[in-house]
Amino acid sequence: MENKYINIHQDLLKGCLEGDKSAQFEIYRLYYKSMYNSSLRIVGIPEEAEDIMQESFLTAFQKLGGFSGEVSFGSWLKKIVINRSLDILRKRKVVFEELYAELPVADEQEQEMDPITVEEVKSAITLLPDGYRTILSLILLEGYDHDEVSEIMGIKNVTSRTQFSRARHKLREILIKTRNKQFKEGIYGSIG
Repeated sequence: MENKYINIHQDLLKGCLEGDKSAQFEIYRLYYKSMYNSSLRIVGIPEEAEDIMQESFLTAFQKLGGFSGEVSFGSWLKKIVINRSLDILRKRKVVFEELYAELPVADEQEQEMDPITVEEVKSAITLLPDGYRTILSLILLEGYDHDEVSEIMGIKNVTSRTQFSRARHKLREILIKTRNKQFKEGIYGSIG
């Protein structure tokens, strides 16, 4: 059966199947950064993300013979990375929180501030509980839909949607608190 998806690095993948270390290194070099970032967004700890990424490449090279080619190699590898990252979260005994149903309405001070930057959002995401960070990362940053997230995480579609909604609310709460703190520091900092 022929591959349904033509990989742009097919020659390198063939070399990897044959045990060619230089081909493996080149595949590693091409995919390292994106796989590391995918893992880091989920686990939130650089050292764990590094370990996950390394183990994921080893797994991919060992199981490359089972790669069907129905998706790109990058997508296949990313699924390995995400599953390994989720395993780490399960080992941390991640329990999705049910706490944040309603958030305070933004005050007038917040409305006068500059728009929120991507860096502020990324920073706030790191402050989220593991489960919320995972849902937001998979949907917003990795581009998965709720059906895919429910399959990856072993949860119902409705649970994915609920957790995503709560994660967004919690993220907004963190951003509001951060902005209000910055605003107060700006006022009181300029008085002294």
